[in-house]
Amino acid sequence: MGTVSINTVQEEAGVLTLAAVPIGRAEDASPRLAAALATTAVIAAEDSRRVRWLAASLNVELTARVVSYYDAVEASRTARLLEYLKAGQDVLLVTDAGTPGISDPGYRLVAAAAAAGIKVTALPGPSAVTTALAVSGLPTDRFSFEGFPPRRPGDRNRRFAELAADPRTQVYFESGRRLAGTLDELTASHGADRQAVVCRELTKAHEEIVRGTLAGLAAWARSAQAAQAGSRKSGDSGAVRGEITLVVAGLGRRTRRDAAGRDAAGRDAAGRDAGTGRDAGTGRDAGTGP
Repeated sequence: MGTVSINTVQEEAGVLTLAAVPIGRAEDASPRLAAALATTAVIAAEDSRRVRWLAASLNVELTARVVSYYDAVEASRTARLLEYLKAGQDVLLVTDAGTPGISDPGYRLVAAAAAAGIKVTALPGPSAVTTALAVSGLPTDRFSFEGFPPRRPGDRNRRFAELAADPRTQVYFESGRRLAGTLDELTASHGADRQAVVCRELTKAHEEIVRGTLAGLAAWARSAQAAQAGSRKSGDSGAVRGEITLVVAGLGRRTRRDAAGRDAAGRDAAGRDAGTGRDAGTGRDAGTGP
């Protein structure tokens, strides 16, 4: 039988707190987050400018030592932050948006702190993963979070092929400029009629939720990119603008969702064609941004 290792918490050490920050509007921040920003000795931030903006938006004066903690320096700065904790200073870990460690820096520091017997806790709050899943209308009882798909085409194709038969709802992050290509690849692996939802700029002023089949959404994304590329005003090279979270139905789950939607409404849940339908509250052209 294996052994169980139980670390004794170092009472004299500081506390590492993972703090979820708003994914859009500063006013979504909790009172506990505002208090932690005002009182914690050290703040490890993915972007120091972003955390200062958040503090100012919450009328909080930062007195903490702010340490940059982003992907490129995560490994090298973990030891430094661990020393602060061992010396009895509390450390607050924040990312640009959402929950630390979820496709953002945090895992290495949490693992190191836990191994050293340092208390790790969290200020729960916003997450693009669960927000997109909740508004998608797709089954939420079982899901997998895949983060950003692999960059290399071969790796992407293999991963999508593995996921095509997964019955769980799948949640991805993707950049606006790669969205159309990713949707085309998912269409090839998962099937053209697989239901999916593109969530753009969640909780922000220009939030947009676009529902449809993978094939329909791929066509929508290409159209949005073409519109951006042709916009002299924006000067963009052509991309769906904003932060993108993509939710894709698992194998065999689409039938129950569609049946429920059609039984209730007698038509497509979006009230439009079967390819895609924008959320009724957006009232703007797809991908145009502000």
